[in-house]
Amino acid sequence: MNVNKKDILGISGLSAEEISSILDAASVMKRIILSGQKKTNYLRGSTVLTLFYENSTRTRVSFELAAKYMGADTVNINVSASSVAKGETLADTGKTLNSMGADVIVIRHNMSGAPHLLAKHVNASVINAGDGMHEHPTQALLDMYTIREYYKSLKGLKVAIIGDIYHSRVARSNIIGLIKMGAKPVIYGPSTLIPPEIEKMGAEVAPTINDAIYQADVVMGLRMQLERQKNALFPSKSEYARFFGMNQVNMSLAKKHALWMHPGPVNRGVEMTSGVIDGINSVINEQVTNGVAVRMALLYMLAGKENNKDVKYKASLVSLPVQEVCV
Repeated sequence: MNVNKKDILGISGLSAEEISSILDAASVMKRIILSGQKKTNYLRGSTVLTLFYENSTRTRVSFELAAKYMGADTVNINVSASSVAKGETLADTGKTLNSMGADVIVIRHNMSGAPHLLAKHVNASVINAGDGMHEHPTQALLDMYTIREYYKSLKGLKVAIIGDIYHSRVARSNIIGLIKMGAKPVIYGPSTLIPPEIEKMGAEVAPTINDAIYQADVVMGLRMQLERQKNALFPSKSEYARFFGMNQVNMSLAKKHALWMHPGPVNRGVEMTSGVIDGINSVINEQVTNGVAVRMALLYMLAGKENNKDVKYKASLVSLPVQEVCV
């Protein structure tokens, strides 16, 4: 990956080679996490700010932990108690944070394109932690990393993505990334929640849930966005679970050692039964750990390069023993 890249705004802006470089770096970072020596000095002297306009637990906390493991100072901006609540624009908020010396701003926003707007107004690197119905690049990266850990390569894999495709930024980023990496995304969900002409992105729309899951290497569920129930875009929760939910019967149609994934949080008994969530094929908890590793890799690439000019990130970093990258 080009270490001079300023921002990570979407998977659409990354090449297959860049994605591979990020996943390679994440492998090193995961070794650091598992080594028991979680502190490095790669981001010592850097400041990482998390600016979340939407609720989040996994993404926000994993970014904060990733920054702390890398030695950075971290600040979580409480949007509801900030000047945003007084009417300050996103651009002005960004300029203020930039003037305070922020090196990286991690933003989640309910409006598509908000991270792109922010990036134009700040010198700090901007990482998109989810923008509206557009993209969630770090989730897709950790999903691809999880798949690659088991299969070594994503090329040729059938990845079934099931649920609310229409509103899912996770689905969009995954479809874009999986296709770039040579995998075959197959989607399924209620017809009201399948975007028109999504086949133009390269995804195949399955006629039934069984067709989507059949001989899949990976089956990925998506959170059913219950807050949209008022729009009557999908049936009741019980009907959804019956016709679109993943259970041990339909999941048996996937390959024997297929991975069962979900970005979380999971609505138990709606998108997936407990038997699937807690099953031996489930890697949902591993996805959470891998999320920290991927975000550590991105922070290193964006901010750590200035603190580590003598360490050129390429395959050489990946080959470093854990003790050489820990303090």
